[in-house]
Amino acid sequence: MTLIKSISGIRGTIGGKTADNLTPIDAVKFASAYGAFIIERNKGKEKITVVIGRDARISGKMISSLVANTLVGLGIHVIDLGLSTTPTVEIAVPLENADGGIIITASHNPKQWNALKLLNEKGEFLNGSEGEIILELAESEDFSFADVDDLGKYSKDNSYVQKHIQEVLNLDLVDVTAIKKANFKVVVDAVNSTGGIFIPALLKELNVECVELYCTPNGQFPHNPEPLKEHLTDISKLVVKEKADFGIVVDPDVDRLALVSEDGSMFGEEYTLVACADYVLGKLGGGNTVSNLSSSRALRDVTQKHGGVYTASAVGEVNVVIKMKETNTVIGGEGNGGIIYPESHYGRDSLVGVALFLSHLANNKMSCKELRDSYPSYFMSKNKIQLTPEIDVDQILETMASNYKNEDVKTIDGVKIDFPEEWIHLRKSNTEPIIRIYTEAKTQQSADNLASRFINEIKELIN
Repeated sequence: MTLIKSISGIRGTIGGKTADNLTPIDAVKFASAYGAFIIERNKGKEKITVVIGRDARISGKMISSLVANTLVGLGIHVIDLGLSTTPTVEIAVPLENADGGIIITASHNPKQWNALKLLNEKGEFLNGSEGEIILELAESEDFSFADVDDLGKYSKDNSYVQKHIQEVLNLDLVDVTAIKKANFKVVVDAVNSTGGIFIPALLKELNVECVELYCTPNGQFPHNPEPLKEHLTDISKLVVKEKADFGIVVDPDVDRLALVSEDGSMFGEEYTLVACADYVLGKLGGGNTVSNLSSSRALRDVTQKHGGVYTASAVGEVNVVIKMKETNTVIGGEGNGGIIYPESHYGRDSLVGVALFLSHLANNKMSCKELRDSYPSYFMSKNKIQLTPEIDVDQILETMASNYKNEDVKTIDGVKIDFPEEWIHLRKSNTEPIIRIYTEAKTQQSADNLASRFINEIKELIN
């Protein structure tokens, strides 16, 4: 079964049987539930509008058409941005005074996957309680479609590449003058999705020479689209060959940003946020930051260096955003390369990340590798334990928290145990009987050893 329904949307593989995979019927059903939710939320409003956009994956046009026409059938007006990015749709919703948005993308999943990501009127992801309502509506199939005279209107808007870029260039801390003077040369790997449209266009506006690698938006991903080191050998080689200043890697919907240093080494997804935060905090003279519990301790270190307060949230973009608003955060995000800069909007945005990173390099006048070496070095290990369905995962996590009650333990999302020199985060999966294990330490060996130690402790509990 490869159809996953959650509070953040619906995700699955294309084809197969209804309710087991993401079929046209499932797409229509879920779009109907979202539309019904938006209509109820805006009861009495004469005109209800939803913005949609999609990444370049092969099934995108098909799913997008189904979603758009379903919303029209409900009486909702649709503004279709076509080939777009997740952050572009997030920006467009409030600019269009729309009542919501849907992004058709499966993010970093392989090409056979697609998904519907759901936004509110602010262009932000729905919260848990709102997502639950939509899931219930989808199951009940309690939809009321419009009469022929009350159908919604459909329109296309292809102007948002430039609008999004202009929004980024207008940010006070994006130093357009310094970037243009620096004469940077970069390589861009956009995994043949919409980043191949948006990132080169942004770089052109900043006078940055762009060498394009996999920038044709045809949805034929040339490698695993998750921007991890093992998938990025081609760009690492090309950065060195082209004598570029660094490399830029984005995922299919352009909300995750990874960087490659001039010597072909990974800057590290975790350090994208660290570098951008260092720049913003330095310019503002301090400020608060937020990332999720599974993100690197390096952000905490940089925040404290600038006199700010770092806070950890539960995993998930919506949880990061909630915590950012609570703590008046100036920049935050997730360690997977997701930059959330409230001065722009409350969503992960690779265009904003690229512009802030370029500003940082241009102001510091140092190489990408020198900048990376200036930050504290931490190493991560990511593992999981496969369990049988009858095992009580919650009880295991409670026991682990109790066993380490004298340490700094957080239980807002699984169990995170902070030791003086390292940490471990244990989370249960919502879709399968496994415990995910994330560790971080000052050496890779220490991170691996910490993971092994806890894996053995959990196995002893089970036995």
